Amino acid sequence: MSTGPTRVEIVEMSPRDGLQNEATVLSTADKLELVERAVRAGARRIEVTSFVNPSRVPQMADADELMAALPRPEGVRYAGLVMNQRGLDRALAGGVDEIDVVVVASDTFCRRNQGMSTAEACVTAASLVGQAREAGVFATVTVAASFGCPFEGEVPLARLREVVSRVVDTGPDELALADTIGVAVPRDLTERFALAREVAGADLPLRVHLHDTRHTGVANAVAAVAAGVTTLDASIGGAGGCPFAPNATGNVATEDLVYLFARSGIETGLDLAATVDTVTWLEDRLGKRLPGALLRAGGFPTGG
Repeated sequence: MSTGPTRVEIVEMSPRDGLQNEATVLSTADKLELVERAVRAGARRIEVTSFVNPSRVPQMADADELMAALPRPEGVRYAGLVMNQRGLDRALAGGVDEIDVVVVASDTFCRRNQGMSTAEACVTAASLVGQAREAGVFATVTVAASFGCPFEGEVPLARLREVVSRVVDTGPDELALADTIGVAVPRDLTERFALAREVAGADLPLRVHLHDTRHTGVANAVAAVAAGVTTLDASIGGAGGCPFAPNATGNVATEDLVYLFARSGIETGLDLAATVDTVTWLEDRLGKRLPGALLRAGGFPTGG
């Protein structure tokens, strides 16, 4: 990666994607501490919650209360996941800095995740993005299952091109491709981000959302950066997963990416020790071991 960027941006996903699939539901106070710890470690973009039906995702039932309690340090941007008009209204009322709207690349998964077809989700996304931008709120559209679907299997390149084209037409500030079920390998990142850049043009920022289900997340991060992506989602400890995807596991671990990029001469602005310390704290709160490597392995040995 020596000829690539000197800095990448990591969007911290642990308060939302990291917690939404966990059996243990953290208190609002614990979620607030998780966000504050991420900020102290250097995170400047944090997806803090999702404004969805609490009967479907009970882990996010306190979204409004959490937003009201968050500190607002200068330079920190809080994002919320929204699926529909009700979610957008709540997000804007809560004072989000960004929204993340999801369109699933396959119809079967989109219906399970959002109760609508992919085409219908694109129409909804256009409305949500337009309203967010009118309100001065940054809007990302994430194409979920861009690399494979748990119900339909392969997502052909022609299908991805069609969906990305529709998503670009919604007018987002940023386009993300998500490996929602963690099936991608580096070649897929190279191929599919080349497609996304071709469709989106040179000016639309690209972002990647990686899951480490099959332990390809770190390799895929390298491939994404080599493909020109400089914004990557990650979750402290590798916590998380999707409630609507069978066998889903967490995002690639934030601390693993911080180590990777630091050793590669690429700045992230994140403090590795502070992030690893939060992994210990989060494991205690969740009552389980998280899959990230750095807590057990440690950083590069300093020698004697």
